[in-house]
Formats: sequence, structure tokens, C-alpha cells
Amino acid sequence: MNQSDRIIVENRPSGRPIKPLNGVNGGPVTFNFRRDARKLFREAKIPYCRLHDIEGPLGGGKFVDIRNVFPLWDLDENDPGSYDFAFTDEYMRCIADCGAEAFYRLGETIDHGYLKEHVHPPKDPAKWARICANVVRHYNEGWANGFHYGVKYWEIWNEPENPPMWTGTKEEYFALYRETANLLKREFPGIKVGGYASCGVYAAFNEEATDFYRSFITWFDDFLAFVKAPETACPLNFFSWHIYSHDPGEVLAHARYCRDKLDRAGFQKTEAILDEWNWSGKDMFDRMRDMTGASFAAEVLCRLQNTGDTDVACYYDAQPHAAYGGLFLRNTDTPSRAYYALKAFGMLREAGAEAVTTAETELAYAAATDGKTSVLMAVNYEKEDRLVVFSFPGAKRVRLYLLDEKHDLSLIADAPADRIGTTSGKNTVLVVRADHGDGEEA
Repeated sequence: MNQSDRIIVENRPSGRPIKPLNGVNGGPVTFNFRRDARKLFREAKIPYCRLHDIEGPLGGGKFVDIRNVFPLWDLDENDPGSYDFAFTDEYMRCIADCGAEAFYRLGETIDHGYLKEHVHPPKDPAKWARICANVVRHYNEGWANGFHYGVKYWEIWNEPENPPMWTGTKEEYFALYRETANLLKREFPGIKVGGYASCGVYAAFNEEATDFYRSFITWFDDFLAFVKAPETACPLNFFSWHIYSHDPGEVLAHARYCRDKLDRAGFQKTEAILDEWNWSGKDMFDRMRDMTGASFAAEVLCRLQNTGDTDVACYYDAQPHAAYGGLFLRNTDTPSRAYYALKAFGMLREAGAEAVTTAETELAYAAATDGKTSVLMAVNYEKEDRLVVFSFPGAKRVRLYLLDEKHDLSLIADAPADRIGTTSGKNTVLVVRADHGDGEEA
């Protein structure tokens, strides 16, 4: 056991915000509103709910997807009566009610079925773009008895490199993106449009990658060239991408690759958004829900915060019926260990801006302060037990919370002090709150 680990958190900001990295895919209600996790979402300070694969195959037949909100293609897209917003309206209301924002994916749910009926290129891309504009208008400008949610992020399709998501060509997707992005930014200049929710950049780090995986890199290169070329120029407020891994270092490398590629291509102001990620490996659907997956998720969140390469992240998935719904035990309302990892990061976001830190440790960590309360999150993912001392110069009280297989961010120590030492066991998450005021909770 290493007894020299030390993390010092100063009661002053570093100048960077704590980014909204503990977002999720899916909202707080599921099983057609029969299960309601709004309280849990509020407690975890979930910032974004990405609307993709909502309610299962084909969007449950009612939710989010363009085919569901505009079910009869031959109707007039400018007639409010042509739309069926009812189920998505209630879903959006529940998201807003728990303090989160929708991250709206315009397109369709993945279709693993034989016919793949709804993932073909739209036969009239201009009409499809106008339908998307009316969806924005409904949720942001009150059109068709709508709302004023101010939804910022509008993502055009998902994983078009993947046949179950897009049966068309690369060129057909690029044309659809251009048609839609240009229209949306022209009519709603304050929103952010982007895509394309890339399958990922695995091949950039694997010399033995198959041609299919290598095609993801080609898509990325060609897409950036397309949106930049004068003859096809169109807005790209954010580029979104995906990764599934059991190695936090791999996630960080992919994030750096995406940020660097955007910067080198002249897209320094384009946000890099990781809007699907989770633990993967042997027994993944069990591991993502236990402390293996929870400590992995916690380390990824801390390291993404520290590198600054990722602007928004959304864990896949928060729906308990989904195989990938790692925030709940399968088909139950019971939060998993992974839920508490995202909740731990929510404690950082609630505390304020990133804090200045110094450390001698192998643990992943991140810290925040608002000048009165400082919060530190430290993670031991797959390392042996370590003895670590957390110091908060000038603090009057420290409180230590533990996440492991037996504790769900439980308070395990509370002392009038400016430091605390503890053992960080393998696959555990520790959160320390330090009060710099009069000894009461800030």
C-alpha cells in the first residue's frame, strides 16, 4: 500500500467551469411513463438527456423520431395538424421538470429489423429539413400549441456510417446534413446544430482494424472537408462521437484525437461532444452496473474534466429496460452503482467552478469550489488499495462519502478539520466536501 498519496484542493477557482459531462441518453421516465426517475435525475444533477433510441425499437412508435412526430409523409408539413407531438411533449416536460435539458437527435432509432423501413435517406431532403424546423419551432417557439424550452442542441441523425442507422451513401447523408443544418441555423440562429454522432475513431489506434472501422475515419475526414468547402459550406456548431471501452486511457485518447482533428481542420470553435459511452468487455451488461463500471465511469468523468477536450458527454443509457441502461439494475427502478458515479460528478457541478489542485497520486480526481464549499471526487479504478490524504487548506470541516459495493455515496466520516486520510480500495469512488465557512453545510 502506497502511503504517500496526497491531493490538495485550494479554495480558489482554476478559471475553468465544471463541464456538463454527466449527461445521459434517455429521460427520467420510461415504460410509457409507468416508471419515473425524476427524483434520481434531480439528485444527480443530470444536465442533458439525449433523445435517441427512446422507448425501444422504432422509438416506441410514438416518441421523438421524425417518423413518429410526423407519421404520414404525404401530409402538409406546414400544417400543425400533420404532427403527433403528444408523447414527446410529455417526455420533454418530464425532462424539464427534473432540471435537465433535452439534447434532441433529429432522425430515427436504430433499426435492427429485417426491412429497415425507416432508416433510408428521406425521399425529399428539403421537406425533411422543413419538418425538423417545425420540431424546433414547436419546442422552442410555441408553434402548434408548443413550448419555449430553449433547446440548444439539435443533432442531425445518428451513426450514419452504420447500416442499421442509415442505408444510404455517405454523400446522401452529407447532402441531408447540409440541407437541414443550413435551414435550422437560418431560421433559428441561436441554436446549435451538429452531428453526426460518429460510431467512433477506433481505427486510428488499431493497425489491424477492419475496413468497416477504417471507414469511420474516412467519414470524419470527408465530413469536415464537406462542411468547410466553399461550394458545400454549412454550419457545424458541434461534432459528436461515440466510444465503448473498459480503458479510461482509450477514451481520453479518442477525445484528444477528435479535438485535435477539429482544430487542425479549422473548427476550433466547434464543440466536441461524446454523446454515447459506456464500459465494454466481458460480461459488459453486468460489469457496467457494478463497481467495475461505476469506477470506470467516475474516472472517465474526472479525466475528461481535467483534459478539457470534451464539452458535453452523455452516458449510454439511462433507460432501465435497455440492455445498455447501466444506471439501473436490469428492468427495475433500483439505481446501480454507475448511477452513483454520475451523481458524484453532479456534486462537483453543484459546488461551482473547477478548483486549483496539486497532487501526488495515481488516482483520478477532479475538484470544484464556490469559495465557501469545496468538493473533491477521487477514483480508484482497477488499482490496489491506496492510502491517501485529502487536504483543504483553511477548511473548518470535512465530510467523506464512499461509493463501493456496500455504500451508495454514504457519509462515512465527518470531522472539524482541514484534512482527512483514508484507504481508497480497488474500484471505489470517494467524495470529500470541505466547508470553509462556519462549519455548517454550504
